[in-house]
Amino acid sequence: MRYVEEYRGAEEAHRFVQALHARVTRPWTLMEICGGQTHAIVRFGIDQLLPPGLTLLHGPGCPVCVTSVETLDKALAIASRPGVVFCSFGDMLRVPGSERDLLSVKAAGADVRIVYSPMDALALAERLPGREVVFFAVGFETTAPASAMAVHEARRRGLRNFSLLAAHVLVPPAMEAILADRNRRVDGFLAAGHVCTIMGMEAYGPLARAYRVPIVVTGFEPLDLLQGIHMCVAQLEDGRAAVENQYARAVRPPGNAPAQAMLQAVFEVVHRTWRGIGPIPSSGLGLRAAYADWDAERKFGVSAVGGREDAECRSGSVLRGLLKPPECPAFGTRCTPETPLGATMVSSEGACAAYYRYRRFTGP
Repeated sequence: MRYVEEYRGAEEAHRFVQALHARVTRPWTLMEICGGQTHAIVRFGIDQLLPPGLTLLHGPGCPVCVTSVETLDKALAIASRPGVVFCSFGDMLRVPGSERDLLSVKAAGADVRIVYSPMDALALAERLPGREVVFFAVGFETTAPASAMAVHEARRRGLRNFSLLAAHVLVPPAMEAILADRNRRVDGFLAAGHVCTIMGMEAYGPLARAYRVPIVVTGFEPLDLLQGIHMCVAQLEDGRAAVENQYARAVRPPGNAPAQAMLQAVFEVVHRTWRGIGPIPSSGLGLRAAYADWDAERKFGVSAVGGREDAECRSGSVLRGLLKPPECPAFGTRCTPETPLGATMVSSEGACAAYYRYRRFTGP
């Protein structure tokens, strides 16, 4: 497959592994931010090729996993309303709320639909003028521009039956929360390449300088990851802490200016609670006052809806790099994709799902 196989070559991977074994002189712990990177690492066994003492931890970069139970319960409350067409990415349907998930609400008769883009939901609103169409806007800086465009277009076209349940989150504040944690184990980051295609690299400089950590913007294929790990280790061994770009074929340092302008026009930075982690200041995107009429939380009056996390779920520790999925007592027994305790077991980018899919018969 073009543009994929080129980044999975065994000989090139072997050379990176040999270079890492020659370079590492002491224990280091790196964290990959994105759940897509985590799945590639576990699927291709990249972590098992690394020198002893070089450890990879899995970060909070799965958008479904970090959407709070409280927000999910709000989604369930809206989706259950008569006359509502609730639109979501497919990943969200099996994520457990306090008591139910969107799939069970759909089974009970609610009109819950899977869409591939917020613009699909907007098209539904145009076709169904007698219904309220709500899009569940989850994800990081990568997906937020499309949500912003959908709301912008709804206002331009005068579509009052379309609204957004905004749950977008931002990567740099989450990285800072991990770095400021007194139990921090992270020496360096592999930043998520697709986020940086939108936002660029500028926001990472202050983090690298303040916490003396190297940050390497990295892609998602095996050779991307091995090169990103090598670049990060080289900085650590040399005593440097800079922002570097492994994913130069997709990421430009300034990012995507038109997408950033659309985000700025529609959203403002807000405080956000992350599932399993808790509140992180200035870590989310909420609709600006000019778009309040398209804010589903306001339109349906669900601001007071609360949420309750399963007490046995350890996904918060997994998302902060304090625990690997197989170390959770419930992993693969009381928590499986069929009976999940938390989102990390059912999301296609969840760390627990990665270990369950690729490692449950072979161990960590």
